[in-house]
Amino acid sequence: MGRIIAIANQKGGVGKTTTSINLSACLAEKGKKVLVIDTDPQGNTTSGYGIDKNNLDNTIYELVLGECSIRDCIIQNVIENVSVLPSNVNLAAAEIELIGIDKKEYILKNEVDYIKEEYDFIIIDCPPSLNMLTINSMTTADSVLVPIQCEYYALEGLSQLIHTVNLVKERLNPDLEMEGVVFTMYDSRTNLSMQVVENVKENLHQKVYSTLIPRNIRLAEAPSYGIPINKYDAKSAGAEAYMNLADEIIELHNESRNH
Repeated sequence: MGRIIAIANQKGGVGKTTTSINLSACLAEKGKKVLVIDTDPQGNTTSGYGIDKNNLDNTIYELVLGECSIRDCIIQNVIENVSVLPSNVNLAAAEIELIGIDKKEYILKNEVDYIKEEYDFIIIDCPPSLNMLTINSMTTADSVLVPIQCEYYALEGLSQLIHTVNLVKERLNPDLEMEGVVFTMYDSRTNLSMQVVENVKENLHQKVYSTLIPRNIRLAEAPSYGIPINKYDAKSAGAEAYMNLADEIIELHNESRNH
């Protein structure tokens, strides 16, 4: 039984897509079968895996509108053990086209139910807003992983996100949990980064992953080559961090399965 993790934060630029791409690739390198679902109309996770997002017949947009099945959309083994359900700018119109559709919060979940047994992990990259696509991702997911940038305003908006998670749990998906928080763009040379980490740990009653994702040039470069960090520069600090995060998530998943 696979674990479905939505990677969400309504703030842009916090490392959601970077985490979606690299966490999934590192889980795959550890022998896990992974599906990545891109629910962001920007399609950055799609292109970060080297997929030409503008030349696709079937994307999550066609899936959500019921024009194709989930198997039609999935691009198999983009790299070993990673398949991708791609997205592009067409998805921006989905919100409007779904007005008045019954049970539209469950469209993605109903499709993913067909294939979730085939994967160890399904990672969903959410758009940087709390919209219909994010809600669909949360009704599909078992848990929500929140990347937080190590900056002064990190906690702003986080309470709003947790409120949304709680609403979804209450009304749409009683099994949804907070997977926890992962810090991104950590700079060990600044006191601010350390203060932010301490501040969040004190004020947030959530699991905080001990892996800190550093500010790392190689991490920033990898997507432009269409490959994840562990394939682009396996020795980089960024690759090591995402490998550690993958270990933490696998371990947590094994523990929760054994309880």
